[in-house]
Amino acid sequence: MQKKPNRFVLWVIGLVVAALVLTDMLPMFVQAREAEAPAPAVVQQLDDGRVLVAQQEQAPRKKRRTLMDLLFGDDEQQQEQAPVVEKPVVKKPKKAALPPPEKPKIEKAAGATRLAVFGDSMATDLGKALERFYAEDPNIAILTQGVGSSSFVRPDFFDWPKTISEQIAANSFDIAVILIGINDRQKMNLNGQSYGSLTPEWTAEYSARITNVVKALRAANKPTIWVGLPPMEAPKFGKAMIQVNEIQRLAAFSGGAEFLDIYEKFATEEGGYTSRGPDLNGTQVRMRKDDGIHFSAAGADKLAFYLSQSLKNYYRGGGTVGIEVADPLLGTDAQLMMRPPYQGLGQMKLLEVAGAVISLTNTPRRAADLVTADMADAATVGFDLTKMIEAPVGRADAFGVGKVENPSPK
Repeated sequence: MQKKPNRFVLWVIGLVVAALVLTDMLPMFVQAREAEAPAPAVVQQLDDGRVLVAQQEQAPRKKRRTLMDLLFGDDEQQQEQAPVVEKPVVKKPKKAALPPPEKPKIEKAAGATRLAVFGDSMATDLGKALERFYAEDPNIAILTQGVGSSSFVRPDFFDWPKTISEQIAANSFDIAVILIGINDRQKMNLNGQSYGSLTPEWTAEYSARITNVVKALRAANKPTIWVGLPPMEAPKFGKAMIQVNEIQRLAAFSGGAEFLDIYEKFATEEGGYTSRGPDLNGTQVRMRKDDGIHFSAAGADKLAFYLSQSLKNYYRGGGTVGIEVADPLLGTDAQLMMRPPYQGLGQMKLLEVAGAVISLTNTPRRAADLVTADMADAATVGFDLTKMIEAPVGRADAFGVGKVENPSPK
């Protein structure tokens, strides 16, 4: 059975609660009466005898703190406390990244090999790239002599054969690099007549001009590298440049210059145009400019690298400077065939035999045609069919039908 609480204890608890309530309510009544009481008047007598009565403004009284404020806090006191303002965090500005210090420019040696770059605006880009490539080599100096909008077609605008001849006479360079062609697809004035680009007359004169320049360079002991043209973005222009490129290849080849074919190095796997490709570090970057013709800086640097590989035939580098006209055909039977006078055969015919040119009009001969050909027809092929019969047994050209030398008697 639960014991009932003592009445005396309940009575004491009630008195304590009532006292607390009265203690908390009494200051409120006092503040209310003070607020209702008028503020004391201020009496001031003026000089003219008038009396001025003004009500004195009372300063706001502070709220008296009650027991509840002591227990649970005073809202007014909390509002009077100054807010805590955090000190703003000032971030120091990051220092701007500084470019790497420029490498000291290396002065070229007094006897440095002078590499002249002739041609149009593409030659100018190549010359700048070669300057970067050989910047730390004191033994080779790049002479960029590109002329924008120039060509081998318009000597009235800029005469390249004449200019190169003058440079040869002045002995102003040691090695020649030629890159030209993007402005060559235009009419050519010859003997008072105008010929369209890539016509037979135009092609013959264009090829002759290149061959004569290359021969003059070779006669002056100036090694020459003729740089071919890369793919072009515009389809019609690109096809024309391919034809110009092939004419330049044959003309430079017949004159004795080295031809650096760069077409596939800047083309897609299918042989088409692409503006991007791997740079010297293998990173895919933009190789061509927005016009679809010129090289970007990365593309020109890549071309300079390829050209440097061909230059190793003439420029030895290192502490000494050596120039030598390299002829890969020197001392071989092919030298007699590929150099004038071509053993009496025409140039284009001989290049067909060598595989440099594929005839589009002549049907290639079959093996059966060679065997059944008569002697007159065989002479045009370039060898005598009777040699096959007269060759002794065991020789490579006997083909199993050769004669037996010194037959033994039966």
